[in-house]
Amino acid sequence: MILDLNKFIKEGRVIWTELETLLDRFENDPHLALTTAEIKRFHYLYQRSSADLAKLMGFSAQQDVRVYLESIVGRAFSLIHDTRRSRKRPRPFRWLFHTFPAAFRRHLTAFWLATAILTAGSLLGAAAMGIDQNAKQALMPFSHLMQDPADRVAKEESAGRDRIAGHKSTFASQLISNNTRVSFLALSLGITWGVGTVLVLFSNGIFLGATVADYVMAGQTKFLIGWLLPHGSVELPAIILASQAGFILAGALIGRGEPVSLKTRFRRVSADLFTIMGGVCLMLLWAGFIEAFLSQYHEPFVSYDLKILFGGLQCTGLVIFLWFSGRGREKNRP
Repeated sequence: MILDLNKFIKEGRVIWTELETLLDRFENDPHLALTTAEIKRFHYLYQRSSADLAKLMGFSAQQDVRVYLESIVGRAFSLIHDTRRSRKRPRPFRWLFHTFPAAFRRHLTAFWLATAILTAGSLLGAAAMGIDQNAKQALMPFSHLMQDPADRVAKEESAGRDRIAGHKSTFASQLISNNTRVSFLALSLGITWGVGTVLVLFSNGIFLGATVADYVMAGQTKFLIGWLLPHGSVELPAIILASQAGFILAGALIGRGEPVSLKTRFRRVSADLFTIMGGVCLMLLWAGFIEAFLSQYHEPFVSYDLKILFGGLQCTGLVIFLWFSGRGREKNRP
């Protein structure tokens, strides 16, 4: 092979220097994250430099150039095959505003299925209360819901004191613990091919529908909305998302006739399952805090209109966040 070494080195040194500059950037900042275009450029530079090194191997001259080229190609090879993921810097804001909503949107079918099941349960619970109010004993999940709604509202509004003063943190932790237990139950029962997840969702829907119907029929609609909306606008979506994760798990277990192993199917969805449930935990933490420090306070302490406005804005913000956050990054995803 005839090769003009001087011309070859002159032209190649531009590529080698650029590759060396990129390698220096990586070594100076181990957590550096390249853009898609930079990754493609790095790959080209590595391939080009490797090809140039192969050409030089047949020549005894220019040993210093060959040693230099071997050095940067070796550094690039080590970088490419390094387990950089284990040293990656945590990026909580990227996870929250991109990874979490993107994982949610990848499984919208499971989300709508969970929403439909909860809605069906709620309609059944409301219908049962409308037909026979004596069914309250069987439908209500908590003892404080057994009393007449009007009596409860009158008692709450005339209490004249902070009922949970000094116990807000304990009360919030109890709420978070209970809701987290229900959410992880909905997820884990996906292993029953989704049957258990359906039962958890449907039964909670019945409780919700019966409670709503009881207060509406008693003429306490404004109290009901002001009581449930501030925390329920986050708590209910969190339970639906946990059930969405349960159906994702069930889908991986059942498969869709794909010629892949069960292990492969689980591996495909595992990251999204952890991501969605991580988001659910954050949502339940917030909902527990709001329920303890806002939802349990009624007029004259806190205006119902103010609570309803807060809950409505919170619900709108959550919808916008889940549907639109991080979409620009999804389009640029390699």
